[in-house]
Amino acid sequence: MSAAPRRVTVVEVGPRDGLQNESASVATPAKIAFVDGLSAAGLPVVEVSAFVSPKWVPQMADAADVFAGIARHPDTRYSALVPNLAGLDRAHAAGATEVAIFAASSETFSRRNINQSIDESLDTYRAVCERAQGLGIRVRGYVSTAFGCPFEGAVDPQRVASVAGALIDMGAFEVAVSDTIGIAHPGQVPGVVGAVSERIPIEKIALHFHDTRGTALANVLAALDLGVATFDASAGGLGGCPYAPGATGNLATEDLIYMLDGLGITTGVTLERVVEASAEMARHVGHPPVSRYFQAVRAARASSPAGGRRSSS
Repeated sequence: MSAAPRRVTVVEVGPRDGLQNESASVATPAKIAFVDGLSAAGLPVVEVSAFVSPKWVPQMADAADVFAGIARHPDTRYSALVPNLAGLDRAHAAGATEVAIFAASSETFSRRNINQSIDESLDTYRAVCERAQGLGIRVRGYVSTAFGCPFEGAVDPQRVASVAGALIDMGAFEVAVSDTIGIAHPGQVPGVVGAVSERIPIEKIALHFHDTRGTALANVLAALDLGVATFDASAGGLGGCPYAPGATGNLATEDLIYMLDGLGITTGVTLERVVEASAEMARHVGHPPVSRYFQAVRAARASSPAGGRRSSS
């Protein structure tokens, strides 16, 4: 871990990437409370919602109402996903000062996800970045399917680097290189991050891992050793991708914070406050969090000393 950063920024994506893929309809007040709980936990960045078509992503239809209701903490940045100029205008009207745009490194995924080719999507995002600059709004980029595509299979890291570079060139301050379907393993991470870092500075690279195959934390460890210092995570492990068959939840924020705390890497996040926020949201989505840390802590609290001492080997 010689190159590992001493401090890591955790970008909390549960309220957006987590809830958008839940089948349960979560009421606006519960979403507001979720964001506020995550802010209280010390998350430096919270992706609040998405200004997308409610026809395609009905879970995000109340984006403006959620933004209007949250209690903004001075040490937390609040962002929103936008697909185009109309989404940017809605985000600006709602008071968002940071937005995220999302391009794919796979042509098939791009067309299935947003009905545009990669080049067409980049043209759209150049217009978004230009207008955002005039509005004083920061833009973050995502590169989807960076470690593999559900339709095309393997993705050339040079293509990932090309898309990431295009996003930075048009004005994005950072690019989240994303394992959309949770197929990444630690052996891939140096190749993908290495290719992207030849095109953009390492400090502008974030990583967004899903835990479909249980390798998300191992991938983070591999990336830390490369000097990556920003990671996306979702409280409770909520989330997935509605356009990627088989994709399960994001890397759980609790699991990430627990590991980073153990490594002595500073995040500024209070782990138990994240657990509280996840527990409250679990009541609304109708299932327990998949976070391993959450499950372990709750199991320990539920066990009764009166039940006798257990032994194991």
